[in-house]
Amino acid sequence: MRILLTKTQIADKVQELGAQISEDYQDKNPILIGLLKGSVVFLADLMRTLTIPHTIDFIRASSYGAGMTSSGQVHVTSMDVDVENRHVLLIEDIIDSGVTLQYLKEVLIDRKPASLCVCALLDKPASRRTYEKVDYCGFTIPDVFVVGYGLDWNEQYRHLPYVAVVEEQENGP
Repeated sequence: MRILLTKTQIADKVQELGAQISEDYQDKNPILIGLLKGSVVFLADLMRTLTIPHTIDFIRASSYGAGMTSSGQVHVTSMDVDVENRHVLLIEDIIDSGVTLQYLKEVLIDRKPASLCVCALLDKPASRRTYEKVDYCGFTIPDVFVVGYGLDWNEQYRHLPYVAVVEEQENGP
């Protein structure tokens, strides 16, 4: 593995995103919805930078199995969030194929939020199968498989304080 984004780079970017979101959502009391499990670390750090009232909730959905690429099929296992007339900010660890994001946005829009925006720590546009707008983006990265800062490979490496690239020749955990 090689480090792509250091702990300091990530912390600085999260602070920057938090300041922008706080400005944009002043007097709106947004609900931040984290996509489990990958967004947990990012959401925890991001919410501590916000200077505005907000609530949080979670959705569990995935288009990954145990592999390193998206399966293209989205599986939602938890969706009890009431977003009607709320300003919703969907928090993602990474936007890869865009398939999961597209599906979740459709589901959330059907629930009539006042607004719906997306905040992602990482955006990987070279892998995109759908075009989905990312309103708040931490870093644009190349088409590589990454772990750390909440991102996993077979449920391992989420604990790393940085984002690292997994080289193709590396064996899985």
